[in-house]
Amino acid sequence: MKNKLTYIIDDDKLTVKLMSILISKNKFCEEIQSYNNAQHALEELKKNEFDNEILPDAILLDLNMPMMDGWQFLDEFIELSLKKEICIFIMTSSIDPADIEKAKEYQIVKDYIEKPITAKKLDILCKLIGEIN
Repeated sequence: MKNKLTYIIDDDKLTVKLMSILISKNKFCEEIQSYNNAQHALEELKKNEFDNEILPDAILLDLNMPMMDGWQFLDEFIELSLKKEICIFIMTSSIDPADIEKAKEYQIVKDYIEKPITAKKLDILCKLIGEIN
C-alpha cells in the first residue's frame, strides 16, 4: 500500500463517517485524519510542511464548506512550499459543470469525484496515487 495517510476535509460529519468506513474497509490507506474545517487542515499542513513523513499522501476535499471552501483551500495550498506531491481529489455533491471546469484549472487536483464515494471510485484513486508514488 503506497497511501499511508489521507486527509478528509468535509464539514458533513455523516459523510466523513461513511467515507472513513469505506476507506478503511477497502484498505485505501493506513490512517485517516478528518477535518471539518479546511482552515484547520491547512494549518496542519503548514505546521508539517518540511516533514514528508507526517504529510498526507492524499486529500479528499469537499468544495462547499463554511468559513473556508474547497476553492479557497486550493488557492492557499498551492502557495505552500511542500516538497512532497500530495494527490488532491475533489469529493463533492456538486454536479455544476462550472465547478468541474474550474477544478481542471488546478494542476494539483488529480480527479473530480461526485459523492457518494464508492469502492469502485476508491480503486480509481488508488491507481492514480500509485502512478505518482
